[in-house]
Amino acid sequence: MFARLALVALGVAATASAFGQTPYEGFLCCNMRTDGSWISDSNYAEGGKQIIPVGTPTKVTGTGRYRVHVEINGKRQALGNDYSRDLNLEVFAKRYVVTEDPKPKIASSPPKIRDAINSARVTKGMNREQVLMAVGYPMSSENPHLDSKVWRFWLSSFAEFQVLFGDDGRVKDVTTDPQTRNIVVLD
Repeated sequence: MFARLALVALGVAATASAFGQTPYEGFLCCNMRTDGSWISDSNYAEGGKQIIPVGTPTKVTGTGRYRVHVEINGKRQALGNDYSRDLNLEVFAKRYVVTEDPKPKIASSPPKIRDAINSARVTKGMNREQVLMAVGYPMSSENPHLDSKVWRFWLSSFAEFQVLFGDDGRVKDVTTDPQTRNIVVLD
């Protein structure tokens, strides 16, 4: 049993260090919330977390157990793979730290969509990429397919919201309770 655990641990460490030896620089894919040292893929708003804006220059410096170590604005943080563990860390890292700056795409969006993205909210008419930039990725454990008609998000442990896409791939509605709606939807 111990030998088996040691081999599994060795395999995880080898994968992490192999990826960890390839730092890269890019941009934050989306608005993400931090407590100052931890950014979770849940992107919960509770606990006084601050938003790090989409497009913020970000450097991937390595990996750890279920986390990607990043440097943002000269400060070290961990991007936690808390709910998307079906993704390996390299895929997870490249999902959140992209090589192409998203700011030009945001700037070319219609004003209401640009305002929604910049305020970390969703509005009707957004495409999937714009929703991702605004509120981050839905947890892959609950949303295994990004082409699904419904994406399920959580603002906190008790505040769920669902983004509903029409046949055209654009947001047609957001379902949630009234209090959460006031926070996550730009009408």
